[in-house]
Amino acid sequence: MFKEFREFAVKGNVVDMAVGIIIGGAFGKIVSSLVNDVIMPPIGLLIGKVDFSNLFIDLSGQGYASLTEAKTAGAPTINYGLFINNIIDFIVVAFALFLVVKWINNLRSLASAEEKQAAAPAAPTTKQCPYCLSEIPIKAVRCAHCTADLSDIA
Repeated sequence: MFKEFREFAVKGNVVDMAVGIIIGGAFGKIVSSLVNDVIMPPIGLLIGKVDFSNLFIDLSGQGYASLTEAKTAGAPTINYGLFINNIIDFIVVAFALFLVVKWINNLRSLASAEEKQAAAPAAPTTKQCPYCLSEIPIKAVRCAHCTADLSDIA
């Protein structure tokens, strides 16, 4: 059983998947920072100096000034500003993945086109004389071996 587990764990697919998950987690942090620290502040400024991460609805009715204050007091809140940040976060990640997948598909189509071109047989340069069965150039009108006239043959 240990041998089977070891074979499974060191297979290329498992290692590739682990690397992908780690890179994806790091990429997610970068995108979250991009959304929260770079994209949302100018959008909030354009809308009227709104900090989306501080938009919430206080369900307790106490009227807290900030989300941190409401959370510290343990008040139930609907954090729709954080939800908006997460939606934009998702859109940025989805767009980035779309671009990566599109790029990979373009690379694959280029590679398959090159393979098809390399695999395509070259046009024949010789033909067989119907009389003596010798190989002769495709444009020949007379066989070099038996001197047969080939101009009548298609």
